[in-house]
Amino acid sequence: MNHPLIKTLFELKGNPRITVWTEVMFGIPYNLFAPFFSVYMLAFGVTDQQIGALASLGLVVQIFSALLSGAIVDKFGRRLTLFINDILCWSVPCLIWAFAQDFRYFIAAAVMSSLWRISHTAWTCLMVEDAEERHLVHIWTWIMIFAVCSAFFAPLGGWIVDRYGLVPALRWLFGFGFVMLTAKFVVLYVYSHETTRGVQRMQETRHRSLVSLLGEYRSVFGQLLHSRPLLAALALMVITNIYSTVSGSFWGVLFTTKLGFADSEISTYVAIRSIVMTLSFFVIGPRLTNPRRFRLPLWAGFGLFFVSQLLLVTMPPRAVALMVVSVMLEAVASALVSPMTESLLALSLESAERARVSAMAYVALIILISPFGWIAGQLSAIDRALPFALNMGLFALGILLVWIIGRPGIFPPAPQPSTQAE
Repeated sequence: MNHPLIKTLFELKGNPRITVWTEVMFGIPYNLFAPFFSVYMLAFGVTDQQIGALASLGLVVQIFSALLSGAIVDKFGRRLTLFINDILCWSVPCLIWAFAQDFRYFIAAAVMSSLWRISHTAWTCLMVEDAEERHLVHIWTWIMIFAVCSAFFAPLGGWIVDRYGLVPALRWLFGFGFVMLTAKFVVLYVYSHETTRGVQRMQETRHRSLVSLLGEYRSVFGQLLHSRPLLAALALMVITNIYSTVSGSFWGVLFTTKLGFADSEISTYVAIRSIVMTLSFFVIGPRLTNPRRFRLPLWAGFGLFFVSQLLLVTMPPRAVALMVVSVMLEAVASALVSPMTESLLALSLESAERARVSAMAYVALIILISPFGWIAGQLSAIDRALPFALNMGLFALGILLVWIIGRPGIFPPAPQPSTQAE
C-alpha cells in the first residue's frame, strides 16, 4: 500500500478517479478483438494496400473530428460530449464490424470510429482539469496499466478463435465489445461531473454558435506555434503515433504471413507483452514522477523500441525466442515512453484554453501522421517487414529529438509555491 502508484490510485478523487477506474472496462473488450483486427480484414479479402488506405482514411477523418472537438467540448461540456460521442465512435463501429461482409463495411466503421478524437479531447479534459500536477504521470501510468492488464484476457480471444474459427469468433467478440463498452460509457457518465473549467466554458459559449467558436481557432493556432513546450511534446507524439498506426495495422499481418505463426497465437504474444509491460509500470513507474525529467526515460525507451523493431525485421520464420524478446523489449519501451509523452503533452497545454489548444495540437498531429498508413501499406505490399524498418528510422529520429528538446529553456521549471510573510 506504500507503493507510489498504489498511493496515487487511492488519493485520486472525483473525475480523475472515475476515469482511471473505469478504463479497465474499455481495455478488456478492446484487447479481445484488437490483436486479430488486421487478419479479420484479410479474411474478407481486404488487401495490404486497402488496410493501409483504411488507416489513412481514418486519420483524414480524425483531422476534422479533432478540429471540431474543442468547440464541441466547450459548448456542450466535457461529460455530455464524451457520453454521446463514445456511443457513436465505439459502440456503433463494433456493431458494423460484427456484421461486416466486405471492404465497404470497414470503410463505414473507419469513418465512425475516427470520431474518437472528439471523445479523446473530452475525456482528457474530464480527467486532468481537476487533477494535481504531481499525479499526472501516475494517472497516465495507471491508464496504461489498466489497458495492458486487460490484455491478459487476450489468450481467451485466441482460444475462441482457435475453437470456433476466426470470422465467427470475431463476430461474437465485437458483439461483446458493444455491450461492455456501452456499459463503460454509462457508468462514467453517471459517476462523473462537469469540471470547473468545463462549466465556465459552457457559460461563456452558451450564446455562441459552433461556427463562431471555430473562427477563433486562428488565435489558438498562434498559441500552438509560439509554445515551445507544446511543439516539443507534439514532435514526440508524432513518432509514437506513427508507430502505433503502423504496428496496429501490420503487426498481425507480419506475424501470421511472413513469420509463419498461427492466427490464434497472436493473443499469446499480446499477453506476454502485457505481463511485461505491467511489471515494468510497477518497477519503473515510481521513478517517473516528474514529467520535466524526461530525457533518460525517453532515450532508453526509444532505444528499446529500435531493437524490438530490428528483431521483427531480421528474424527468421517461427523464431519463437526472438519474438518473445521483441515483444518484451517493446513492452518495457512502452512503459517508459507512453506515460512520459502523454504527461508532457498534458503539462504543455495551457489550462484556460485546454480544449481548443488540445484540439489544434491533435489536428496538427493527425495531419503529420495521416500519410503513414498509406505509406506503410505500400511498403507492406513490397515486403511485410518494411513497415517495421520505417519504425526503426522513426525511433532513431526520436533519440535525436529528445536531445534537442532536452536542452535548457524548452520546458520551464515547475512553478514554486508562493510564500507569504507571517
